[in-house]
This record gives sequence, C-alpha cells and structure tokens, in this order.
Amino acid sequence: MTINRWILILALVLVSAGIKADTDDYKQDPTYLALRDSMNNAFNQADSARFFPAVKDLEDYLLEQNDLHAYYTQRCNEIVFMMNTQKIFEAYRAALQLSKELRERQLDSEIFMAINMMGHIQRYCGNKESAKNSFREVIRLMEQYGYYESMPPIYMNIVNVEMDDNPDEALMLLDRALEIAKQYSPERTFDIECRKALSYYNRGDMDEFVKGYQYYKSGVAEGKTSVHGRSLEIYYQAYLGNVDKAVEMAKASLGDENYEIIANLYKNAGRWEEAYEAQHQNMVANDSINTVILSNSMLGIQNELALYEIEREAAKTRTITMAVIIVLLLLLIGALAYIVFSHHRHMKQLDKAYQHALRSDNMKTIFIQNMSHEVRTPLNIITGFAQVIADPDMAPSPQERQDIAKMVLKSTHTITRQIDEILELSMNETAGRIEDVDQVDVAELLSHLIGEHEENLKEGVVMKFDNALPDNFTLATNKSHLNRMVDILLDNACKYTVEGSITLKAETAEKPRRLKITVEDTGCGIAPEEAAHIFERFVKLDTFKEGLGLGLTLCRILAKRMDGTVELDSTYEGPGARFVISIPLG
Repeated sequence: MTINRWILILALVLVSAGIKADTDDYKQDPTYLALRDSMNNAFNQADSARFFPAVKDLEDYLLEQNDLHAYYTQRCNEIVFMMNTQKIFEAYRAALQLSKELRERQLDSEIFMAINMMGHIQRYCGNKESAKNSFREVIRLMEQYGYYESMPPIYMNIVNVEMDDNPDEALMLLDRALEIAKQYSPERTFDIECRKALSYYNRGDMDEFVKGYQYYKSGVAEGKTSVHGRSLEIYYQAYLGNVDKAVEMAKASLGDENYEIIANLYKNAGRWEEAYEAQHQNMVANDSINTVILSNSMLGIQNELALYEIEREAAKTRTITMAVIIVLLLLLIGALAYIVFSHHRHMKQLDKAYQHALRSDNMKTIFIQNMSHEVRTPLNIITGFAQVIADPDMAPSPQERQDIAKMVLKSTHTITRQIDEILELSMNETAGRIEDVDQVDVAELLSHLIGEHEENLKEGVVMKFDNALPDNFTLATNKSHLNRMVDILLDNACKYTVEGSITLKAETAEKPRRLKITVEDTGCGIAPEEAAHIFERFVKLDTFKEGLGLGLTLCRILAKRMDGTVELDSTYEGPGARFVISIPLG
C-alpha cells in the first residue's frame, strides 16, 4: 500500500473517535469549509508551499472551536504529508512532538494517534516488528477506550505488514477485522472482504479467490466501491489466463505498486524470466526511494547540526559526535554502493546470468535487512540522544550526561565494529596466504582473550581454559589473525550461552602435526540441518542476536589463508556446540 492511500485510512480512523467539540455546528461554517478545502487541495497536489500555511490556519480555527480531536487529526495529516514527500526525519520528529503534547495535556484517549503515526513511520523505514507492535498498541488503546468502530483499519495496517511473512496470521487478522466491522462499522466490511480475496490469490487458493471476486462484483452492482477493486480485476484476468492483459492493466492503473504485482502475476504464470525482470525493476525503484529517504534524513541531520552549533558553540564534543554520525552514514552508503557495483560488474554471460542474479539479489536483500536492523538501532540511539542534548528545554544532570555519553559511545562502537567486519571480510576474501611473521606464545594469547571475554559472560556462566600445550610452546604464525579467529568463536559462545560454561582448549596433534584450539559451550547448540550453512555469509540462527552473521565466514577465510581449517565438530554430543581451529606446525 502506498503512502497516498494511507491518508484515506487515517481519515476513517481518526474522525470517528476521540474528544469532540461542544458542538459540530462550525462544520457548516463557510470559513471552516474554505480552510478545509484549501488544505485538502494542497495535500492532494503535494504542494508544500501551500499545504503547511493552509493546515496551520485550519488548526488555529479548530483550536478556537475547542475541537481538540479534529486539531490533532490535522497534526497527523502534517506527518502523513511529510511521509508522502519523503521527509522521514521531519515526520519522525513531528510524531515525537505529537506524542509529547498529548501526554502533557493528559489526553490519554487520543494518544493512539501518535502511536499510529509512529507505526507508519517504522513501516516506511522497513522496521516491520516495531511497526506491528505500534499498531497492536493502537488496538489495545482503542479497546480500552471503546473505539471499536475505528479498529478495522488498524488491523488492516498489521495485515499489510504481516502478509509477506505470515499469510495465515494475516488472514486471521482480516477475520478479526471483519468481525469487528460487522458489529460496529458495517460500511467497512466490503473493503475487508475484497482484501481477503486478494490474500487468497496470493496464497494460491483460487476457489476462495473466485468466490471473493464474485462477492466484489455483486457489491459493485449495488453501487459499492473498494480501494482493492483495481487489483481484484487485474488478478481475475490473470486467473482467466489473460496474463498479458493483466500486466497492461497493472501498468496503467497501479502506479508505484505495479512492479510488485506484475512480478507476482508472472511468477504465478510460470514466466520466471519476466517475473525476475519485474522484481528487479521493483528493487531498483525501492533502492531509489531509499536513497532519497536517506539523503533527506542526512539533510535533516545537517540542519539540526547547524542550529545546534549556533545555540551550543561551547559543546564541541557533542558536535563531533554528530559529525561522526554523518561520516558513518557516508561509509554505509559507500559500502552498499560498492556491493551493488561489484555485483553488477561480475555478472557472467547471458546463459548463466539469470541464476547468478537471483542468488546475488537474495544475498543483497539479506544484507540490507541485516544492516537495516543492526545499524538503525544504534543510529536511532545516537540520533535520539543528540536530539535530547540539542533541545534547549532539556537540562540533563551530570549523571545523565555521563549515561548519555556511554550509550552514544557504545552505539558508535557497535556501528564501527560492523563496518570493520564488512571491510575485514572484503579485504581477506581474495587475498593470498598469510605470512608467518610472528613467534606467538599461544597459551599467553589465549589467556589474554579469556580475560577480555569474561566481562561479556551472562550471569552464572563460567569460562575455563584447558591448556595441554608443552611449556613455553610458541608457534610461527600471524598473531593478529590467530587472535581474531579465536575472538570470533569466543564472542559467539558468549552470545549464545546463558548458563553453564565455555571451555577454551589448546593442544598439539601428530600425523599431521597441527595446533588444535577448541571452543566448547553449553549454549543452545546448532541443529544438524543448519550445520552446513553456518559458515555462509549473513547466516544467523537467532535473528534477535546482535551481529551481521559474518563472523564465522571471516573466521574460515582467515584459517584458509593460514593453511588451516575451522570446523563445527558434528560428533560433539553437547549440550551446546564445539568449534575446532586446526593450524599446521611448521
């Protein structure tokens, strides 16, 4: 669903609930009608120069009428307009300010407005889980204050987020929305039934889809309309076998959504090459939009920096922090650009290009999803604290300043570590053998690593060192790369072990003569079917754990450069997992 359609839903959600004025007589006032129409026209034409003065005049009028609900509805329209014009940074700030005002005025029954706006912003930025949580909180508040007639569109918001990942859950939500609509807002039932028909098509349940389409046509004959009508007509043509006609209809009527629907039409028809091309065009369009969003967000940050410099010239350390944020964002853009460029540069001849492109695009999607989550979280923390510090109305205590500094430094370190990991993987991936330039006291190196990781242990977990090496044992190798491999394995063990112990072992083996370093833990372990994939890029068995899923990949590359190996010991009976580093001795 595009942003332009969201305003239709918002109007239905917000007009029917909340604090009302003492009288609605003003809604027939020519002054009100003129202000409303002026705002609507500017909104529909995406005219920023006209919209913001017009909505401000309308808001002032509504405050004079003491209609706080209508006033805050227009505040929400401001946020949606910013999102329509891809001013996500400004929309985010406006949503925060809206939430602050509603809480300060103790308008608990209206707070769902701000949460709903935040859910749309989170969805627009790709943070699906946060968006779903926000929409669920809106539903909870609506239930608490009895706004049942306004709940079905919020369920539809969750459906739109959930449909790709969990279609069965999405259908359950549609049924719940339909149940509520039938009881409290029957005018919404037709649109919900039409959305269900689309969901059946996407699941491949053509019998139910045809029933839904027939229901839609019956409703149209009765004078009803649905926002999903055009999509239903397109999918019905595809169901009849008229795929090319359906594609032409999609191109003519669906705007930003047509690439995704066209790809779906071709896929269901088994026309894979055309499906791939449509999906590729969809990804290019999305990448372009994301670039604009990121650029606008960076511009917003730069403006904030300029204002902050004028107001707080003495706060140089905080200014440096904001500059670091911008540099990190530029590095991230450069890394993404490098990956995309490398992907296209290395595409092979035409007969192999199709399968190669599918694999590469899938890897890119996983990478962007990981980076979107792993980088956005610390960036949000840094941005949030920067806004707190920049706010002249805020006066944090010395302890609060110290806590803020710690959180900003921690988040900066997290982003730096992730960027370093990407660069380190890139540099080592195509390099040759590592020269054995160091004489390393292995026991001393491993003891030092244990000391570094003990502070990362979960409460109750102990770390052990089982040293079976000869006294004063040294090895001619590359110290930094050996240190890095063991560091990666210990870091994974600390993340996945919540009780028990982590054991680091070192020993030598004969025939062939090798140094063996083993890391055992009593964590969650690795399922046999996942063992073959854990050394691949971006593989994370637990998506909620921090990291990009590149550690084990880098570990194996470093071991190969040292003529060694890193393996998961499949004979280990657990609990937990055992990884073994093996490096030749001379």
